[in-house]
Amino acid sequence: MVVRTSFSGKRGRHSAPGGIRGRPRRQHVRIVLAALGACSVIAGGTLAGMAATGNEGAPAAHGAGTGAGRAAAGAGRLNATSPARIPASSASPRGTRSGAKASRTSASPRATPAAGHLDPFGTAAASYLAGRTGTVLAALYDIGTGQTWNLGHGGPQAEASIVKLDILETLLAERGQGGSTGLSRTDRSLAKQMIEDSDNAAATSLWYAAGGPARIASFNARAGLTQTVPSSCVVCPGFAWPGWGLTTTTPGDQISLLAQLVIPGSLLSGADRDYALSLMEDVTPSQRWGVSGGVPANVTVALKNGWLPLRGSDSDWQVNSVGWIHGGGRDYLMAVLSAGNPSEQYGIDTIDQLAAMAWQGMR
Repeated sequence: MVVRTSFSGKRGRHSAPGGIRGRPRRQHVRIVLAALGACSVIAGGTLAGMAATGNEGAPAAHGAGTGAGRAAAGAGRLNATSPARIPASSASPRGTRSGAKASRTSASPRATPAAGHLDPFGTAAASYLAGRTGTVLAALYDIGTGQTWNLGHGGPQAEASIVKLDILETLLAERGQGGSTGLSRTDRSLAKQMIEDSDNAAATSLWYAAGGPARIASFNARAGLTQTVPSSCVVCPGFAWPGWGLTTTTPGDQISLLAQLVIPGSLLSGADRDYALSLMEDVTPSQRWGVSGGVPANVTVALKNGWLPLRGSDSDWQVNSVGWIHGGGRDYLMAVLSAGNPSEQYGIDTIDQLAAMAWQGMR
């Protein structure tokens, strides 16, 4: 396998005992200091001030996708993908969480690009994936610098249960129009099950509540997604899992979708963004793999994963993970899609290792 990088369901309930879920939220602090000295003339010379900035089991029946054409031109071959599209907003990114509340900093999401990182995927990730089975596509967006890195070459892949994040964002945007009060108590209960436990029945209910493929496609267009196609069926002939999992996407589109939650814009209110992220931060512990791989426990990780067997129950697995990593001097979005995995765990291991490399690379 040749590798190049570029710069630019149901598993059931696995809630922790006593209602404790996932990792506790931790506070991340971004401090921006600026100092400007006064100018004075000394012995005919000029002394100028300077400014400095620092900132910190049973197979899971999640969604689905087909294997046909997955290995198209570039199957087993990883190359550069096009850069992810991030909303061109001058507003500040989502800041520190404290309990259920969140505050926002005044830093720009594209601040200080000159002080950026080297490619966090780098040669180590390329070498690792060269020895792995399947097709892996990934994208990482550094909120602090505005840099984007892409890994892999191939067409859109099946979303599986990561489409549940798209369902939630569409529903929040729809309910937030015209001064609406937001989600009903029933919708909130379903959203909690859909995101925290990845419940398929809840996702089907909210897929319809959000307006189905037409309304989801409309939201996606406004959010800057250009390569995501919602499934046209929920009950698809000859297909065992809910058809919304047949929605196809790219890592770049998933970065754009995640950006709606951490970079303020016109589609979602601050309360809606905080609500969605709180659910993603409380994903049941057994599902907290993926982009959280290698990330210390005191760092905030808000994620959604998806996994499904494309053919039968023990072969050709689609395994995906998307999320926001915030803390430990890092603040980035990451999306990984992987097709052609020989087992569910194999795909999880691949993404976990890639995520751990990215975490180290973002130092």
